[in-house]
Order: sequence, then structure tokens, then C-alpha cells
Amino acid sequence: MNSFDIQYLDTMYRILETGVDRPDRTGIGSRAIWGAMVDVDLADGFPIPTTRKTFFRIAFEETWWMLRGGVDTKQLEEKKINIWVGNTTREFLDNRGLKHLPEGHMGKGYGFQWRHFGGDYQKTITDLEWRGASLVMGANGQMEIVPDGYGKPSKDYYQPIGGVDQVWNLLQGLKNDPNGRRHIISGWNPQQLHEMALPPCHLYNQYQILDGRLNSSFVMRSHDWLYGGPFNFMGYAMLNIAIAKYLGLEPGHLTYFGNDVHIYDNQIEMAKIQVTREPYPLPKMTLTKDIKTMDDLLNIQYEDWILEGYEAHPDFKNKPSMAI
Repeated sequence: MNSFDIQYLDTMYRILETGVDRPDRTGIGSRAIWGAMVDVDLADGFPIPTTRKTFFRIAFEETWWMLRGGVDTKQLEEKKINIWVGNTTREFLDNRGLKHLPEGHMGKGYGFQWRHFGGDYQKTITDLEWRGASLVMGANGQMEIVPDGYGKPSKDYYQPIGGVDQVWNLLQGLKNDPNGRRHIISGWNPQQLHEMALPPCHLYNQYQILDGRLNSSFVMRSHDWLYGGPFNFMGYAMLNIAIAKYLGLEPGHLTYFGNDVHIYDNQIEMAKIQVTREPYPLPKMTLTKDIKTMDDLLNIQYEDWILEGYEAHPDFKNKPSMAI
């Protein structure tokens, strides 16, 4: 039985039938409920929707970009993944008060916090002349680079540095304290929210080892159930599978907790169709690469995954763009 799709569609139906319509930040409007939970045993299959054709490559590339500490969204665009384009344009960043960041930079969100929680940007004095910048004494008595208006520092200037590497701490903690209850990665850093292109939607994930299996969970403060939801489930499922392999364990349960769970107004007609579809059996996901070190984990590629037995209803045609 495909328990994932059943739970996924049940939440979608709840939103359609009991959700409250309201305006929102995007200007599109949405129908929302408060509180949702999904629990899937990864031994039963990979949590990819079968009631609408979905592609796991997008989920993998974005998740591993964050795992590697990525902040340059152009790296995703080079792989034909444009989910961050609207939130890192020059206009969007300027409206967020991030005029100093180069276009295509997400600021201190997601990957920055995963690998450099509370850190800063690397500051160099290379290419000062053509970038039109000066080296000046800052208020804290340290030398700082200040653009002169003739140019702006490149993305190289804004590479993360320092802070807490939560991914490293997680892996070491799981290895050294397998019975621990503090195996956590947090993306929510109140001190640096104003330095992010967007505050994180998936803001917390936790791991537990029990009976030779790796269980994990993730919490969403705000969840686009129709578009974003499937990619979040797939991304965190792949993290579970990969980290379990690193630890020599079997994947366990993936549990999701959602707070503001919603469907945008321009998605409602599609959702009404999707909830009527009968799920197919879940497919199986296999990671073919040996994972012995953290570098092995970080260097997993899309080609290292094999999705077997995926059968799904067709995706919707002429879909509206994702709300930003």
C-alpha cells in the first residue's frame, strides 16, 4: 500500500475542504490549514508522488547544493533548475535591503546556515581596482572593503566563512553518540534573517538511530503543498538514505511536521483533480555510491541514484508559475 500518497492526498483534501482563503505576501492568495503530519517508512518505498508525475533530479540538486553550503543560485540555473531565480533578481534583493549582494546570491539562508551557522562572508582585497572598492578602517578597528560606486564585489567576495558546520557536527554526533537525541540541523537563525533573500521554509531537521535504522524528520513553517511539497519530501528522504549508508544503517522513518500548509489560489483546480487520482505503488530508490567519508557524501551526483518502478499519473499542462 502506498501510504505516502494516501497521506499526501489526505492533507491536500483537508486544505481544499477546510482551509481558509486569505491574501498573502505573493499577491496570489492561498487556502491554508494549520498543522499537518506525514510519516512514511522508507523501507516501503521512496516518497515521490504517483498521482502527479514529478522529477527527483530537482529535489536532489537543490538539497545537495544546500548540503555543500551553496549560496550562488546561478549554480542551480546552470543545471536548468530555476526555482530560485525570482527570489534572487536584482530587484528582489534590493527590495529586501540586500543591495550589496550580487544578483543570484541567496544571502545567509539554507546552505549558509547548514555549513556556517552564524558565520560571515569571506572578505578579500583581490581585484579592488577594477571593482571600484577601497580598503578602509571599519568601526570595529578592522580593515573592510567598501565599494566606491564604480563596481560591486563579485560573488567570490561573498563566499561563506566561519560559523558552525552543522552537517559535520551531525555526522560526528551520529557516529559518536548513536543513542543521542540532539542530532539536529537548524536553518532558522533570528540574528541573520534580515541577511537572507528568503527566511527558510524548512527550518529544522532531526535524526535518530533506533534498532539499526536511521529515522529523520523535518519541520516546515510555511509549505506550498502542491508545488514545493513533493521536492521537500524527496530531498529529505535522499538525505536519510545517504546518511544511513554513511553510517552503515538502514533507512527508517521520515516524518514531516507542517505548520502553515497551503495551496495557492492558482493551483486549486489542479489540486481538485489530483485528489481524485488513485495512487500507484511507491518506487524504490537506490544510492549506488559507497559513502565512507563526509566528502563522499558531499560529492554524491545525480547519476549515483537509481529510481526503479516509478509509475505516475501525468503532470498538469500549462501550470502557473511557482509563487515567489
